[in-house]
Amino acid sequence: MYHLKTTAAFDSAHFLAGYEGKCANIHGHRWVIEVEISGADLQESGTQRDMLLDFGDIKKAVRTLADFYDHALIYEMGSLRDKTLTALQEEGFRLIELPSRPTAEYFARLFFETLREQGLPVTQTTVYETPDNCAVYHVS
Repeated sequence: MYHLKTTAAFDSAHFLAGYEGKCANIHGHRWVIEVEISGADLQESGTQRDMLLDFGDIKKAVRTLADFYDHALIYEMGSLRDKTLTALQEEGFRLIELPSRPTAEYFARLFFETLREQGLPVTQTTVYETPDNCAVYHVS
């Protein structure tokens, strides 16, 4: 079995609505996404002969995902008042609303599923919210 890994990073702010602790306040992270692609067979012909997949294709997909979330305030649907959202929008802030809390665990599953939907044979995603803390999502 072959395993390929690539990483990309993005900076964003978030908060955990309903959480009792410091993370209930808006704060930022340098999120690092690590994606693993796996497969048993290498390609037999063409420009990708003897490759599982072209690293360029994997890196582009992961980088595009990271770029989408970069430098935004990511928040859970329903966690901000309409007046607050309006004020942030009027100020021109970049906002991304998610159906769930923007946790490392949620991102690990979201990124896994998003890349799978793009046709990449992803077997595991790891999302670091700090250099020492990460969440992993994989197929068993």
